[in-house]
Amino acid sequence: MPVIQVNQREVHIQELNKGAAETVLLIHGMFSNLSVYYFNIAPVLAEHFHVVMYDLKSHGMSERVLEGYDLNSMTDDLCALMDVLKLEKVHLAGYSFGGLIALKMAMRFPERLGKLVVIEAPDPNDEKTRGIIDDYSREFLEHYVANFTDTTKVKMGKRQMERNHQMYEYLFYQTSIKEDMILESGFFSTPEINALEKDTLLLYGAASDCLQAGKQLNKLISNSDLIPLDGDHNIPIQKPEMVANIVAGFFIN
Repeated sequence: MPVIQVNQREVHIQELNKGAAETVLLIHGMFSNLSVYYFNIAPVLAEHFHVVMYDLKSHGMSERVLEGYDLNSMTDDLCALMDVLKLEKVHLAGYSFGGLIALKMAMRFPERLGKLVVIEAPDPNDEKTRGIIDDYSREFLEHYVANFTDTTKVKMGKRQMERNHQMYEYLFYQTSIKEDMILESGFFSTPEINALEKDTLLLYGAASDCLQAGKQLNKLISNSDLIPLDGDHNIPIQKPEMVANIVAGFFIN
């Protein structure tokens, strides 16, 4: 359980294969933690790369913070983490909210990135995909555990489910996260997205409410490819081996 100090806050990280020449940094989604990658996706990437995962602020085992969930603040955090870990340049992959952070990082600090993978990043202006946040509840979480977590071979226990729900309650009702996301509603309309030149892979579920966002990004980013996978917004949980192999192949080539 490595916890490091970044900008005077505790950040939980995990690293695999630290001796590799290149680094892949993975960003999880909102109301989640680094375990979405740790058990199935990161080990495949670690066959070729140094892999770094971290819990976003107030997520997992990182320190709780009341404010600063806008994309500028989240990418400031990521830059500071890279500085502490002495990572000059990384390949970057982000899932859902983590995908938005990865995109913003590529827009603000392109010199710090190699290739970019965006998994199921929603359009913050889309009310249907914003509903993913509003739909989150204890009932949603119970349905999620019953229908999806067994496919990861890591069945979430009641204690972990309760911790996740408490994290949701804290983030949603006590922090600025919802207001900060509303302020990002014009993110896909910013001209900086059109200027992105990074090789970018877009992975979306063919049955996901976010697929339209993937198609939109594919039009906006000139060097991007969109791959729809069998599944919905939860493809890293539903198809972890497939996601891992596609992402590894993209970063290797």
